[in-house]
Amino acid sequence: MTSLDLLNRLMGRAPVFEPGHVWLAGAGPGDPSHLTLGALAGLAQADVVVHDALVDARVLDLCRDGARLEFAGKRGGKPSATQVDITRRLVELARQDLRVLRLKGGDPFVFGRGGEEALTLTAERIPFRVIPGITSGLAGLALASIPATIRGVNQAVILATGHGADTEDGLDWKALAATGQPIILYMAMRTLDRIAAALIEGGLRPDTPAAVIVSATLPEERVLVSTLSRIAADAEDAALDPPAIVAIGGIVTVREQLLALAPRILETLP
Repeated sequence: MTSLDLLNRLMGRAPVFEPGHVWLAGAGPGDPSHLTLGALAGLAQADVVVHDALVDARVLDLCRDGARLEFAGKRGGKPSATQVDITRRLVELARQDLRVLRLKGGDPFVFGRGGEEALTLTAERIPFRVIPGITSGLAGLALASIPATIRGVNQAVILATGHGADTEDGLDWKALAATGQPIILYMAMRTLDRIAAALIEGGLRPDTPAAVIVSATLPEERVLVSTLSRIAADAEDAALDPPAIVAIGGIVTVREQLLALAPRILETLP
């Protein structure tokens, strides 16, 4: 039984990937176990997969025989393709009547520039489909025993990018601090010290719990728990490098409670 046969059984009928179409798909936070059936359907049918740096090699191994891989990774501070070049390439490939899978880590519409690509494809009259993925800002936290929301702690959660935090047109961190709600940061390691200082200036206590999750969901995952005033220095001392998610707020304290109880719960299972 092929993977497409299996998908047809699971989904009733897997969506058909037509030639000349582009699918904007999310590969999830890393580990292939978090891949959606929709993304798998794309991998099973695509002629060419234009993928980011954070897509796990085991996910790419699921491509159908004969599919071509094209790397289009964008990593901060490193030479990488421009977004204009990537989007132009999607249009070129689609106009060659190929089935083009644009595969991104996480979700394509959560800090993945999928919205920009969708707008260009629309303007160029290229048919496309969006395949949502599980964003690392939620899955990474959950698997690190940090719930994004919990009753009695927060009524909202803020997803924000640290990209541009050192520029004049960056986010108003003081305004975010004033909400009192937990903040989940993407792409923030390079500017974490500035962000933490701005949040403290905006009213968050220096001892607000904070955590950094590196390589979320993968075997090499590392979790550092600290406080807002210390998180940047502690991350540097621990030599933590991207990709990483940062969580700030009371939700971080739940991790210690869960980890303390989990071993005893497991011991009682038959």
